[in-house]
Amino acid sequence: QVQLVESGGGLVQVGGSLRLSCAASGNIFSILPMGWYRQVPGKQRELVATITRGGSTNYADSVKGRFTISRDNAKNTVYLQMDSLKPEDTAVYYCKADGIEKWGQGTQVTVSS
Repeated sequence: QVQLVESGGGLVQVGGSLRLSCAASGNIFSILPMGWYRQVPGKQRELVATITRGGSTNYADSVKGRFTISRDNAKNTVYLQMDSLKPEDTAVYYCKADGIEKWGQGTQVTVSS
């Protein structure tokens, strides 16, 4: 059974940092591109960052220079280091594997001003 479990969210002040983790079950995840997404109530889910198996990354303009996506293929885990957080980063964050329509429960990130 394919599963994604996000963790690491919480409440943080403006300018603070958080590190999100996404643990994936199934070895297939170690070869697939992975992405972090976020969603605010009433808005569409948006792509935040992606990473290929080999470590090539892409970021949404809104997070470039502040967020860093990484992965540990041996552990089937993807990370999102979030620095210099802003109130507009408040959202539920999800990870997803490219080509697999499966979402985890997400992890809430709240940035207070």
